[in-house]
Amino acid sequence: MTQAELRLCSLLLQEYFGEIVEKVGNSLLRTGPRPLRLLVGDTGLLPDQVKKALCVLLQHQLARFEAQPRGPVEYSALSGPILRLLRYPRYIYTAKSLYGDPGELLVEELLLHGHLAMSRAVSRVAERLSDSREGAWGGTARKVGSGVGRGAGAWVGVRGQVVVLAVVSSRPSEPRGHPGCGCWQPWRVGSFSLGKQGSGMGKGKRRRSCDEEEEGEHKAKRQKQEGGTPEGPGDDGIYWQVNLERFHQHFRDQALVSAVSSRMDQTSSEVVRTMLRMSEVTTASGAAHTQPLSSNEIFRSLPAGYNIGKQVLDQYLALLADDPLEFVGKSGDSGGGTYTVSILWMGGPFHAPNIPNLEFGSRCARIFRLLLRKKHLEQKQVEDFAMIPAKEAKDMLYRLLSENLVSLQEIPKTPDHAPSRTFYLYTVNVVAAARLLLHRCYKSVANLMERRQHETRENKRLLEKSQRVEAILASMQATGAEPAQLREVEEMITGPERQQLESLKRSVSKIDASENQVDETIFVLESFIESTVKRP
Repeated sequence: MTQAELRLCSLLLQEYFGEIVEKVGNSLLRTGPRPLRLLVGDTGLLPDQVKKALCVLLQHQLARFEAQPRGPVEYSALSGPILRLLRYPRYIYTAKSLYGDPGELLVEELLLHGHLAMSRAVSRVAERLSDSREGAWGGTARKVGSGVGRGAGAWVGVRGQVVVLAVVSSRPSEPRGHPGCGCWQPWRVGSFSLGKQGSGMGKGKRRRSCDEEEEGEHKAKRQKQEGGTPEGPGDDGIYWQVNLERFHQHFRDQALVSAVSSRMDQTSSEVVRTMLRMSEVTTASGAAHTQPLSSNEIFRSLPAGYNIGKQVLDQYLALLADDPLEFVGKSGDSGGGTYTVSILWMGGPFHAPNIPNLEFGSRCARIFRLLLRKKHLEQKQVEDFAMIPAKEAKDMLYRLLSENLVSLQEIPKTPDHAPSRTFYLYTVNVVAAARLLLHRCYKSVANLMERRQHETRENKRLLEKSQRVEAILASMQATGAEPAQLREVEEMITGPERQQLESLKRSVSKIDASENQVDETIFVLESFIESTVKRP
């Protein structure tokens, strides 16, 4: 793990769970798997605090434990899920756009608690909907559950096989308890009411013993024989969590369609979107390409608003198949031609040329794009193809080489590796360039988060005053205060203070938008690197 990733993970843990969880998580990320005793000594916290922090990390699947054959249980933090905390607002917004308010609140509750029983999650959503609409909604938990179910069913019909929520098994294969953590279990831990900027930690629910489980089963069986119904909703021990991989698949499809649209036109992107929608059910999650689709099938599945003929569609498919970035590949000639979408292509070559353009200028970017296209070139060939003077080309190649954006490969003619009898070829390692850009994205997000925290600390007094005034106004409006009294309370904040508040809101809004944009780039680069590593 790089220092940029470690810094970003620490900031995310502190922002979402507080300082105690951040200390424990940071210690695990720096040192690797450790038992509870060493973790307490490294962090300087009380054993009870470390145990509760571990429960929070286990509850949110940000850490794991492993029982050693001879020795204590060791805990380790998971950097990947911790970095995904940055994407939580995007998950919630996507759920809102696909499912509406009930879906948004359901995903928010599950992300907030790590995993929950569905009955409890639905009841929370119903309460929040009723409170937000001031009792005008009149819905119940049953209505919320049926509404969310209809939303998922509609997505299954349009988007393919969709499982937004994943079940957490209540009967795992791990041991029942482990020393050092008081028999805390990640699948039996109660919900934690942790919000952003929260530092408190709730108390978990202890795992039931075998006798208690058998007694509960006998009680339920006895009630069933007597014609009664067991108490509770009947989903005790069955927990649900958000299926983040399904959201990532949705983001990946959006990135592919956006890349096609920016490189070609809107009609080409709609053709690719139609192919992705058609093959969503039949394509495996880790496949490199979608299932082959014939031109006739694609033509029949196009939206009604796109009035393009079969011949025009074939021309678009041929252009997509001939593009150097290989968005679409042709796999056969049956049915007017069969085509596949490269779903593991995530724009590494598409984003990589922007690195030298931002760092060193347009001429370096020209050399970089030339090496991407030609693969291997000597310095004299770079000068001729890029039409740059020899001295400038040599200097730019050295700068790119020093930043590890370009690599130099030696091909000797003789075994003695004499410089006069050796070819020196420059080439681009796209994966290394993508890793470099990803590293800089992590640094950028961490800098943005620290800047937002700095802005908030500098204006803490003004923000607290604004919150007090808003609370007073809300209470006075609820009691039916006169407009003159409300204006008098509003004047407690002076004109310069209002301007300062507006400036702060604009700054924080820009920082949040920048974080979301950088996270989109992070997702594209991570997906490209992962697909390149998996590619045979």
